[in-house]
Amino acid sequence: MAKKFTRKIENFVCENCEEKVRGRGYTNHCPRCLWSKHVDINPGDRQCICKGAMRPLRAYYAKGRWKIVHVCEKCNHEGEIFADQQDDIDEIMKLSVASLKG
Repeated sequence: MAKKFTRKIENFVCENCEEKVRGRGYTNHCPRCLWSKHVDINPGDRQCICKGAMRPLRAYYAKGRWKIVHVCEKCNHEGEIFADQQDDIDEIMKLSVASLKG
């Protein structure tokens, strides 16, 4: 059975807003603008060849936590992740409201 999660501690510069992001091993998106990069097949494996920018599409609150849905600008893959405590709550709220407007 394939491993489902590989913890990677990596710092990176956001390709969307140029924020310098300090990774903690579970960091997979920019806490400022919420953009991500399509690099994983399974979380943390860095095996995806796409490498496209992943735009935050919507956010929703479920079971006591915020989730962010991303869509890849290159291949249209959609994925969702838990928001992090360091994420900009105003950006999450904007996504949430935009989701409701449809």
